[in-house]
Amino acid sequence: MIFRNILGIVVTLLITVSIYLAFFYAPVEMQMGLPQKIFYFHVPSAWISFLAFTVTFICSIGYLRTRRNNFDIWAISSAEIGLLFCTAAIITGSIWARGSWNTWWDWRESRLTTTLALWALYAAYLILRTAFEGEQKRINAAVMGIISFVMVPIVFFSIRWWGGDLHPIRVGMEARMKVTFFTSLFTFTLFYVYLLLLRSDIESLTRQVEDIRRESISEMD
Repeated sequence: MIFRNILGIVVTLLITVSIYLAFFYAPVEMQMGLPQKIFYFHVPSAWISFLAFTVTFICSIGYLRTRRNNFDIWAISSAEIGLLFCTAAIITGSIWARGSWNTWWDWRESRLTTTLALWALYAAYLILRTAFEGEQKRINAAVMGIISFVMVPIVFFSIRWWGGDLHPIRVGMEARMKVTFFTSLFTFTLFYVYLLLLRSDIESLTRQVEDIRRESISEMD
């Protein structure tokens, strides 16, 4: 609890620093102009969604192998956070595309389309958990968490495999841009860790309350 609270303070400070660096320290990109600055939030959001879904994948395997509830708690918590950041990546990507290339969305753009498919799979993962109860819910969710992960490398390599005009394979950055980008990336990573600790604690407490409620109902019967 103490570590999480300290981490929350650190993350808050780093978010403030990242915003300052993005809008006041990093220079304006010559070709794309001011809309390019959303890059410092768009790419880290996409990175965190990949990281979160990877954690869900690993924990889903762990649950199927051990049936330990902690693995399921971490899997669902990370999936929820991953979906949140994936949503942020899609929204910021659309805003960036509109400002730089005068289009909100292009279905021919492989990265955009595959990212939307990734979002849909993990939205389905969360919906699936509401369709079952008990251990069957956790087993089905774990299987879905493993299957859905297939989209992560597809999204990552989509530009290399199918190309795309809006997402360059490599982006040249000068020194101040690199400082801003990697600071933002580090900040988002710590933010993910903080949210994962917070959400997993809430999930654990929720399940404890549900267990107590079930025991109380059983005793009354």
